[in-house]
Amino acid sequence: MHAPLAAAAGRTASPATARLINDRLALQLLQSEGPLTAGQLKNLTGLSRPTVADLVDRLQAAGLVAVVGESGAQRRGPNARLYGIVADRAHLLGLDLRTRTLTVAVADLLGRVRAERTVPVGEPAADRPAATPADATPADATAAALATALAAVDATLAEAGATAAHALAIGAPGLVDPVTGRLGGSAPTWHAALIGALRDRRTGTLLLENEVNLAALAEQRDGAARDRDTFVLLWLGHGTGAAVVLDGAVRRGASGGAGEIGFLPVPGTGGLPSATGCDGGFHSLAGSAAISRLAAEHGRPAPPADGPERTDAPPAEALVRNAVAAGDAAAGFLDDLAARIALGVSGVCAVLDPGCVVLGGEIGRAGGAPLAERVADHLARLSPLRTDVRAGTVGGRAVLRGAVLAARDAAQDDLFGPAG
Repeated sequence: MHAPLAAAAGRTASPATARLINDRLALQLLQSEGPLTAGQLKNLTGLSRPTVADLVDRLQAAGLVAVVGESGAQRRGPNARLYGIVADRAHLLGLDLRTRTLTVAVADLLGRVRAERTVPVGEPAADRPAATPADATPADATAAALATALAAVDATLAEAGATAAHALAIGAPGLVDPVTGRLGGSAPTWHAALIGALRDRRTGTLLLENEVNLAALAEQRDGAARDRDTFVLLWLGHGTGAAVVLDGAVRRGASGGAGEIGFLPVPGTGGLPSATGCDGGFHSLAGSAAISRLAAEHGRPAPPADGPERTDAPPAEALVRNAVAAGDAAAGFLDDLAARIALGVSGVCAVLDPGCVVLGGEIGRAGGAPLAERVADHLARLSPLRTDVRAGTVGGRAVLRGAVLAARDAAQDDLFGPAG
């Protein structure tokens, strides 16, 4: 309920702080409920009518709220005015960095995407000519990739009618150091160059986050985990990863490495992972290359190539999607795949007991509910802990959606005042 928060703020905070907290509460209600009258705000917040009138005046003066209509044809006058958030008060920028592509979205303060585009960036695929001359240096290639990426950012902003972002969030593969905020691991050099260039622009709050953590935020707010404040998102793509959400918050670990499940030792790999590589760990069972080999063992034909364009899609995505479509004809392959995935999930459950695991990433999305149900069946035989296994529902833009949501949170923290 919202009323206790407002009442507590009024009892314990200074008048100025209480006003800020009440303003934020009203703005959060307008975001979640849509346009409201002053009377509806009064009922939802528990604030007095004069207090609501004052906060509406303040929010209008700040350009955060405007009259957007009236509550009904039978009512006229000030009491019927509907107030809504001025969505164009701030523009948000979300970026999804992949090895060879960049996806950019520009959204308004309500998180509605106004423009989006995906562009090829970085090293070309093996069957594509390089974008730079054959004698170009690595620095030349990075510079060319950076120019392409920045041009895509600027073009998307322009398409949305914006010149800059109030807040921007970047999802990238690899570890993000929680102390320095820097991207680690073996990411392409253009990733670091782009992040640095956007930081240098100093046009708004910049957040850098591991891609799987952002996908978990999207599933938590808009997808399969909306009813859960504790869950794990298992990412199945080229490699494997996990995002850990406990009591509503993403847990990153001391070095940003929480969820590096590819290094988890599991039976059936013929070896053990090491400090320098996850071969021999869970990655060797559930990464895209391993799934492709499993499909071949089951006589599942490899799908035709998508064409000469550059893509970041893992080859096993189409294999799993085709297997789901084949139904009983591919039941053996899907069962064996689910058994492999359940090994990793059981390790996560033994340590964290999250109660819910969401299968995400390109392969998790391709497997959908049929794969999730099979994983749940195998997991029930491995673990005594009851765990709900669900297919992710946000779709192929989970990282991008998470980036937009993170940018929205940052902009609202700035514009709406303190959270309490």
